[in-house]
Amino acid sequence: MSDDQIDFGEDGGGYDADDWTRLIPFTGRVATLDDVQAKKAVFALGDTEDPRVIDMDLPQPLIWWEADGEQAAVAVQAESHIGPDGDEMDVLGLILPDGGAAVALLEDCDLVDAADPVWRRLVAEAIDVDDATD
Repeated sequence: MSDDQIDFGEDGGGYDADDWTRLIPFTGRVATLDDVQAKKAVFALGDTEDPRVIDMDLPQPLIWWEADGEQAAVAVQAESHIGPDGDEMDVLGLILPDGGAAVALLEDCDLVDAADPVWRRLVAEAIDVDDATD
């Protein structure tokens, strides 16, 4: 594995609230399809204009507000793009506690500190389904 490859590890890339910092972010340039295929980046957008890297500290714990509710994640990629309709989109590449990857808009996420009790609870619930509560 190269030094700039996302660490999916033997456990499929999962993490707990104490070992998420091992995730290697994709920074310094806008990702290409080759980067995604090589597992260096989570996403690559094709039909956009003026792609730029968002200057933010990565990896970054966050709470992602998706259709099913709140979910813990760690952002490992951050880019800004102008979509076909002319709207600016700030897009994050996320790694989920179970090792899955997702793409989310920054506006749908709350950046948090790793000590945030809600984030820590959501991580624990995601990796131990028996501990999850409704």
